[in-house]
Amino acid sequence: MLSLAAEASPDPTTWMLALALAIYVVGVLGIVIPVLPGLLLCVGAVLLWATETGGTIAWVTLGVVVVIYLVCLALQFLLPGRRMKREGVGGLTLALGVVGAVIGFFVIPGVGLPIGFVVGVLVSEYLRYRDWDRAWSATKAALRGVLHSMGIELGAALLIAITWTVGILAH
Repeated sequence: MLSLAAEASPDPTTWMLALALAIYVVGVLGIVIPVLPGLLLCVGAVLLWATETGGTIAWVTLGVVVVIYLVCLALQFLLPGRRMKREGVGGLTLALGVVGAVIGFFVIPGVGLPIGFVVGVLVSEYLRYRDWDRAWSATKAALRGVLHSMGIELGAALLIAITWTVGILAH
C-alpha cells in the first residue's frame, strides 16, 4: 500500500519545472505589462530549473540564458536610447513619463500605465518647448523607443525559451 502511494505522488522535479514555467509565463507578461521585471523573471525561472536539475547541461543552459539576458540589456540601452536622443527626447522626459505611468496605473487601473506614460511625456515636452506639435513629435519618438525596447525583450524571451527547451530536452 505504501509503495502505491509513493508511485502516485508526483516527482519533485516535475513540480519545480511547473513552477519555473509559471514564473517564466509571468515574466513574459511582465515584459508586455511593465510592472514586473519580466526578462529577469524569465532568467530566474531557468535558474530555478538549473538548481533543481543540476548537471553540466543545466548549468551551460543557464550560462547561455544569462548571456542572452546581458546582450538584451546592452541592446536596450544602445538602440532605443540612441534613437530617442537623436530625436530630441531627453532622460528627464522619460523619467517624467515613467512617473506619469505609475500615477496612471493607480488612477486608471488596467490601461492607466500606457496612458500615464504618454501624458507624462507629452506634458514634459510641452513644458520644455511650449509647442504642442514638437511635444507630440517627441512623445511619438518616446513611444517608438519604448516599443522597440519591448520588442528586444520579447525577442530575448523567445531566445531564452528556445535555449531552455533545448536544455530540457538534452537533459
